[in-house]
Amino acid sequence: MPGKRGPDTHHVVPSPGGGWNVKRGGAARASGHFDTKREAISQGREVSRSQGTELRIHNRDGRIGQSDSHGRDPNPPRG
Repeated sequence: MPGKRGPDTHHVVPSPGGGWNVKRGGAARASGHFDTKREAISQGREVSRSQGTELRIHNRDGRIGQSDSHGRDPNPPRG
């Protein structure tokens, strides 16, 4: 489900006041705030890996630009 939001996801999103936030899907508050997107992605990946969630990396306009799977992927790549 590409648009899935909820406790099985973490999101790197632009902060309204500037910078970038890492948020758990469905959470009202950010679990971390960072000055750069690179820092937020690094922290988001770490948290996502440790908790086995999907990481959704949003662009400045709020759209999802990239996803990383760190959980139980229902469609793992073959190979």
